[in-house]
Amino acid sequence: MDTMQAILTRRSIRKYTSQPVPEKIITGVLEAAMSAPSAGNQQPWHFVVITDRETLDSIPVFHPHTLMLKEASTAILVCGDPSLEKHQGYWVQDCAAATQNLLLAAHALGLGAVWTGFYPREDRVIKTRQLLGLPEHVIPLALVPIGYPAEEKPPAKRYDASRVHFNRW
Repeated sequence: MDTMQAILTRRSIRKYTSQPVPEKIITGVLEAAMSAPSAGNQQPWHFVVITDRETLDSIPVFHPHTLMLKEASTAILVCGDPSLEKHQGYWVQDCAAATQNLLLAAHALGLGAVWTGFYPREDRVIKTRQLLGLPEHVIPLALVPIGYPAEEKPPAKRYDASRVHFNRW
């Protein structure tokens, strides 16, 4: 799958088969995530790969938009570490770029995935830190459930020329 096809056909997948995702594929999507652009090449990210069924099942208790974790075999938590920043405040943008790379790589490899937000919801941040034993300075930005898709979605045609401005508004 070429890059444009991956971008234009990627969809948020929330239904998964029970087939586990091999560690080699997880490593590949993490390699893609860590290839994201980063302000000053600061790379302020950490990733927590979650495959433990009890842990996956406990997250929807405090995050209502993660019910798909009941089916997913794997989830990757993308975290920011402001202590690694060279340019204060850019960790969110850097980790968002890493999350998008992760989503595109998963799609290109035949997996389904969906971005679920944690930061800036303080209740989700605190409960995730407690559940996963994150250090106080590490901030969970997004959790990406990943698995083999049990649903198909057509490409979303989202281009809107009325949102494009050249040179001036």
